[in-house]
Amino acid sequence: MTAELVRGQNHPLSEVRLEIRISAGTPIVAAATIGDDRGTVRGTEWVAHPGAPVLPGVEVPRQAAADHRLAVDLGAVPQAAHRVSVLLALPTTGAGPACFSAVAAPFVAVTGLDGTELVSYTITDLDAESAVVALELYRRQGSWKVRAIGQGYAGGLTALLTDQGLSEAGRLAAAVDETVARGLARSVAAPPQRTAEGDRSRHTPAPALGPDPGATAAAPGATGHVPSQPTSPHAGQTSGAPGQPAPRPPYPDHAASEPSPEGSGASPSAAPQPPASTGGPIDYSHPRRRPAAPPPPPPTAPPAQPGQPAQPVAGDATGWSMDERLYNQVWGMFEDLARTTAAYRSAVDFADSRREKELDQVLSDPRGRIGGQGDAAREAARAKHAQLVDRAREALDRDLAQLTAESEVVEPALPAAYARWDNPVWHGYRVPMENPMAVRLGDLHLPESPSLRIPMLVRLPLERGLWIDSGRSASSDDFGTDEDALRRLAMDTAVAHAARLLAVHPPGEFGVHVVDPAGAGAQSLLPLVRAGVLASPPANGAAGVADVLSRLTQRVDLVQMAVRGGAPDALPPGFDTSDQLLIVHDFPHGFDDRAVTRLRYLADEGPTVGVHLMMVADREDAASYGPLLDPLWRALLRLTPVPDDHLADPWVGHAWTYEPPLVPPGSQVLHQVLAQVAAGRRDWNR
Repeated sequence: MTAELVRGQNHPLSEVRLEIRISAGTPIVAAATIGDDRGTVRGTEWVAHPGAPVLPGVEVPRQAAADHRLAVDLGAVPQAAHRVSVLLALPTTGAGPACFSAVAAPFVAVTGLDGTELVSYTITDLDAESAVVALELYRRQGSWKVRAIGQGYAGGLTALLTDQGLSEAGRLAAAVDETVARGLARSVAAPPQRTAEGDRSRHTPAPALGPDPGATAAAPGATGHVPSQPTSPHAGQTSGAPGQPAPRPPYPDHAASEPSPEGSGASPSAAPQPPASTGGPIDYSHPRRRPAAPPPPPPTAPPAQPGQPAQPVAGDATGWSMDERLYNQVWGMFEDLARTTAAYRSAVDFADSRREKELDQVLSDPRGRIGGQGDAAREAARAKHAQLVDRAREALDRDLAQLTAESEVVEPALPAAYARWDNPVWHGYRVPMENPMAVRLGDLHLPESPSLRIPMLVRLPLERGLWIDSGRSASSDDFGTDEDALRRLAMDTAVAHAARLLAVHPPGEFGVHVVDPAGAGAQSLLPLVRAGVLASPPANGAAGVADVLSRLTQRVDLVQMAVRGGAPDALPPGFDTSDQLLIVHDFPHGFDDRAVTRLRYLADEGPTVGVHLMMVADREDAASYGPLLDPLWRALLRLTPVPDDHLADPWVGHAWTYEPPLVPPGSQVLHQVLAQVAAGRRDWNR
């Protein structure tokens, strides 16, 4: 039986040798790209197009045509390949249509070599786009899946290839256009006529699970903290219907690839923005973690029983180390949860709109408003709605069960930098000898699956500071937290973050400073003070604040001058080159205009030279300064001390509920870890 997909939905593939059939009703160009585990195309040699139609495991037609056949052998693609994306584009030459809104909805089918149709997808809701990622075949836990994408680009093939990380996108798109215009090779023959029994027209009624064609993608409104949906980070890219995935998803540590805080101005990966690609392969490894030998192959899951999902395995992802593999695996879990939830919401929206349409039709007919005929029609509409929603929920529950099983395997295997404070790994903690590649700043979950937590991992060194919000919110009201308790909880959260950052860095590689003008955070700071892990005692009063800010500002100036002058060795003898974190408590109370200006300078210029900010403040209090502090607020990643759904990813528009990584009540793990950090620092200083 053929699986009819909707945008964002995926389906397992039972075969690796496939044929992809495309029917568009008008001549289009078909191409394919091979991407790594982040979806990045490493170069033009990973693009199959009419001018170079053959890649290992992929072959595309040599000319524009209304019907296409693409040959795919997933067993022959490069080992580094994790995704094969099928691309469609309208020719830019000739008198053909300029955008997909002027043509019939393209129909794509994935078949076996015997012609059995495995998956089909009708690409709807296209408007001004002239290029589209139709679907992708991707590797997941040792097996392959297909996902309906339908991501359109008004900027054409150039914008599409640029979004996939290809630096030579413009030149390659021009070469494709030239090849198509000249007709350098024969046209691909149209597929054989389907029999009446096996015909599956592109113009069939809407599938049982599908988006409402009139719906639009928008970030769910969540409390008072969710910003308006950020615009697409890629020029020419259009936002699709609900559940439409972007080519490279945002994960919380990458700004647009990470969930974006209010006012961040960020783009996914992150969400948390994925770092801008230069067209070459993305290097996931930390600069100080360069193994000389190639990495061993990742662990593989035991073979699954026929019809059963593969058993999850911790570290089942690519990477140079186990930490890197786990990081990439968590990224994949975030991506899968976002997409399956988007598909579910899209299907429910479709079911709702279909029910309303059918009920409107009943009411529009005077003969059906009363009597048994009208009641029967209304009951049929409601029954069909319930059936569609139940099918959507069944698909969601199946995906959630698989992700939950994977989470139960991955969570215990996480290293200390990625682990919750209640993870047993902390009881065997030892001071590390090298810097980590990422750190956990909390958990993320969605209302459809509140028990499934995805670690919020942020790459190190931090590219932006943190704002721990100590102000009132709807979430804090739900928890019955008064203002004083909320401020204390915000400072406890900041201390937990700082302790983790100290614990995951080698001795001498990370220092923490504290500015607490009124001394109101003394109780929360006791674990750091008693352990003796602060670079200096907490600064109190106006003089103390000015001294700390002056020293850190001077440090930024010196390093910037040395780097820009090409003389990093010219720094003063004994200069501390380790990363520095400044915790600012109870801002803006006790800060004059000069101190505020220095904080803004540190927020803007500090991260590039290893100086990072962690503000503990109430946004409403800071607003009393007017627009002066808006750049500071927007430059930082906003976190909360209580679970709150203020993080919104610009990829599919989900409002993710963020939970801070607090130490379990009564646990002594924080004191034990800080004691070892202090001991490691003393040994290092000897």
